[in-house]
Amino acid sequence: MGRRRRRVVRFPKKKLPTVFDCPKCGKATVHVELDKVKKTARVKCGNADCQLGDEVPITPASSPIDAYCHFVDNYYSQPTPRQVEEKT
Repeated sequence: MGRRRRRVVRFPKKKLPTVFDCPKCGKATVHVELDKVKKTARVKCGNADCQLGDEVPITPASSPIDAYCHFVDNYYSQPTPRQVEEKT
């Protein structure tokens, strides 16, 4: 008498994203290029109408998602033209 064989359930491993949402146009077209030698990351929106981009400093252990987070923080920390007009 043998016993029933148990079914093995395998869960797929989750991967970090490589394409991110643009904070300006809202589309998923932002790509990140890491340059470990210069310790910078080039973050650029691929939308033809938007063309938002910046270079952000990174550490040797940084991943593309870290560079994207710095990019978004820099974008939202800058005052908009409407905020500048209200102050004057």
